[in-house]
Amino acid sequence: MNEEKLFHIGISRSQGAEYAVLPGDPARVEKIARYLDNAEFLAQNREFTSYAGELCGKRVIVMSTGIGGPSAAIALEELAMSGLKTAVRVGTCGGIQEKVMSGDLVIANAAVRMEGTSKEYMPIEFPAVSDFSVTSALAKSAEMLGYRYHVGVVQSKDSFYGQHSPESMPVGYELENKWNAWKQSGVLASEMETAALFTVGAVRKIKMGCVLHSLWNQERKKLGYKDKDDFDTDMAVKTAVNALKILINGDMNG
Repeated sequence: MNEEKLFHIGISRSQGAEYAVLPGDPARVEKIARYLDNAEFLAQNREFTSYAGELCGKRVIVMSTGIGGPSAAIALEELAMSGLKTAVRVGTCGGIQEKVMSGDLVIANAAVRMEGTSKEYMPIEFPAVSDFSVTSALAKSAEMLGYRYHVGVVQSKDSFYGQHSPESMPVGYELENKWNAWKQSGVLASEMETAALFTVGAVRKIKMGCVLHSLWNQERKKLGYKDKDDFDTDMAVKTAVNALKILINGDMNG
């Protein structure tokens, strides 16, 4: 086995695993790793911090992907080189539909490819979709844990402030028109990595799923709702870890 460190993520191919949990924020990696058995620190390089441990006797990696599609794609590419087969993104989002309240979970079954990374993998006509088995496990996990959740499409973008202050951008007219299109077509929430991960996962034959914690909903605020912002991502983490247990047990018994 090649022991040379993979260029960006800083682990060797032999340190890889078939299963992974992928948060964006490096600060969440150690917290997620506490849900694993025999967890140990692997590496930290740039935005990529990684731990490894076990679930149901199988090796699992927890690795941060950083912000946005380019770094998320790099993380998935190099994890694929080290044997990754199934992964769950655990992230945050902002709600778009009125029904998505702060604190809710959003399980993405597809993503609007309003980012640049996926276009360097597949033509724009190709849909960014999750793996059905992973999405089903996430929904089952949220149900088992009694969490409020929604399953549907999310929007993946490249500019956080393009969403939150589009009027300050020279292309604000386009950003606002597209936002209204997503809202009218039932897109649940907005975030920054899922489309890239789903597309790279399809190309590299990795089963991808995604569960997001809704921090806020700017559309509900416009309508006068007084929801408090919610920054506790623990429900999303527990949902992802429990879903991986479901998938691992299914793989072992299937």
